Formats: sequence, C-alpha cells, structure tokens
Amino acid sequence: MASDKPRFRFTVEATDGRARTGQIKMRRGTIRTPAFMPVGTAATVKAMKVEDVRATGADIILGNTYHLMLRPGAERVAKLGGLHDFMRWNRPILTDSGGYQVMSLSELRKLTEKGVEFRSHIDGSKHMLTPERSMEIQRLLGSDIVMAFDECPRADRPLKEIEESMELSMRWAQRSRDGFDSGQEHASRSALFGIMQGALDKELRGRSAEALRAIGFDGYAIGGLAVGEGQEAMFGVLDYAPGMLPEDAPRYLMGVGKPDDLVGAVERGVDMFDCVLPTRSGRNGQAFTWTGAVNLRNAAHKEDTGPLDPKCPCPTCTSYSRAYLHHLHKSGEILGAMLVTEHNLSFYQQLMGAMRDAIAEGRFAAFAKELRASYLDSKG
Repeated sequence: MASDKPRFRFTVEATDGRARTGQIKMRRGTIRTPAFMPVGTAATVKAMKVEDVRATGADIILGNTYHLMLRPGAERVAKLGGLHDFMRWNRPILTDSGGYQVMSLSELRKLTEKGVEFRSHIDGSKHMLTPERSMEIQRLLGSDIVMAFDECPRADRPLKEIEESMELSMRWAQRSRDGFDSGQEHASRSALFGIMQGALDKELRGRSAEALRAIGFDGYAIGGLAVGEGQEAMFGVLDYAPGMLPEDAPRYLMGVGKPDDLVGAVERGVDMFDCVLPTRSGRNGQAFTWTGAVNLRNAAHKEDTGPLDPKCPCPTCTSYSRAYLHHLHKSGEILGAMLVTEHNLSFYQQLMGAMRDAIAEGRFAAFAKELRASYLDSKG
C-alpha cells in the first residue's frame, strides 16, 4: 500500500534578499529550513540522549558512513533494524558519503578511478570505498538523505589538482546516482544529494554545478569549504556558488560552522548546515551565547551565580550557574560536557529559528547586523 507521505518535497515559503526559509517534507518528518543538523558520527550525538537532541528543536541529524561502516558495520546495523531503530531516532537522518573521512583520517590510502582503498584508523584493516559501496552502505543504514561519494581536496592544493579532483567527483556523482537508483526500494523513500566541488575557483564551481544539474539530484551540497580557507574566502565562494544551483532544491553547506558563519551563509542563500563545533566545544567548556562565545574554564566564572545565557530557555541555563559549569569543567566531570553540549545545541536551534522568523518577517538584514554586533564584539 502506497504511503501518503512524500519521499522528498522542498518548498520555499519566504525570501528576504537571497536568504530563504522553507520546509523539506519527508516520510519521517518535516525539516524546517534554514536547518542545522547535529552530528551523530557513530550513531550518537556525543553526550546527548536522542530525546534531548529532539527537545533542542532539531528536525534532522547527521550520521557518518565512514565510522559506521568500520564500527559496528553497515551490515550489522541493517540486521539490527537500521540506524533509526539502532539509535532510537525516529526522524530524518542524513548520512555523508564517507569520502571526506577517508581522505582526512586514513594515513594509508590509494585513490584511483574506481574509488579509495584505505586502512582503518581503528585497527589497520583494509577497505575499499567506491561510489557504489557508499550507496550500499547508506542504504543498509537506512539513510533518509544520501550523499553522493566525492573527494574533498584542500583549497590550497594546486589548481590543476583541484580541477582533476572535481572532475573525478563529478564522474563519481554519476556513479552514485546510478548506484542509488539501483536500490529501488530505498530510492523510493529516500533522497540523494550531489556535492559541488571546485575549491575557491569560480570557473570550476560553475562546471561542477553544471555537471550536477545534468545528472539531477534532490538537493545540492556545497563541498570543499570550511577546510582551512578562512571565513572571508568561504564567503567569497558563497557570494556566487548557491546561485549556480537550482532554486527549487535545498542547498547544503557541509561542515559549517560558527554562529556568524551560519548567518553569513544564510544571507547568501544556503538552507542546510552541519558541524561538530557545538558538541565538540561543549565537551571542551566553550559555550555559544547570544553575546558571544564563553570559555567556562576561565577563572572569571568561578563565583558567577548567574546563568550561562539569560536569554536561553534551555535546561542548562534555567537550572545551573556559570560557577557550577566552571567547576564541572575544571574537575573533568562528564556532566559538564553534557550540560554545555545541551546548551550549545539548543542555542544553535534557537539561532536557526530566529533566522527563519526574521526571513519570514522581512527583517533578516537587521537581524544579521544585530547578531554580528552583539556576537562578534563580545569578549565572552
């Protein structure tokens, strides 16, 4: 019996300049855009229970193909009911392709037209990841949004290398499309996103976008940024890259970022984000607030009885003082990581909600100016 829930439907509900707000409707739920996806690398958002992740306002999370294929294994996850049942998250999950982690984590690797042969960073075992295998792994995991397999070179590589890498990624994009479509049952209920490459070169970005549009995807990611090039260079690419992609599909900026990165990218037409920053920072005692980043290890907080962020309604801010959070992090207590991670993820979702409201009400430029003034001028 056919489901009345859509496989994938993206609608733009309002625009303000190039910023836009809308919805992605999928079988497992609706994703409000602009959307921030907490990163659940190994079938968990670190230091968080899934019900608490949902309570922050997250509509979708990200799972990691590379890590899950190595441990516990995609076949095992499938045998146990798929990633959603395994980790008890019943809303959409986007899985990355594994390509970036292969390049960044595997010291011993061999790149060919076929794919990437590498050794596990866990036990040294040998593996081969190809576009077809990436699609198979993401199918076994039960991903709702599948990412095409690509290579992500650093932006400071020679231009010829970046061009060759982009062209390889576009050939892999076609093979990803073919491999995804061959899994008919999964393809009938999931979506596939292509990934634009080309580093900081406008001409290469244009060629990549043209190749992706010719293949056809449900959504389009902007890859190859947030890899050390700096915010100014990243924004320089985002000044033109989103406009090269179809207006009727979501645009996803991978691996970004700080709150001001998110605002600047939304200003330039981006709809989706993921980043480990709020969870990693939470474990290290750095909190993001409406007036800037706060280092809770700083001695200035050791007798501060005020909340972490008086504007934030999350459980951490309404129940605990800065002094207590300072004590937990100085003592190495696990609860410190849990509480600040919960706050950071809540703040990120509050930020996305505030941007959605500002776009819908036609005041996004004023919102962005105010956020930058309060966030960047603060010493935390």
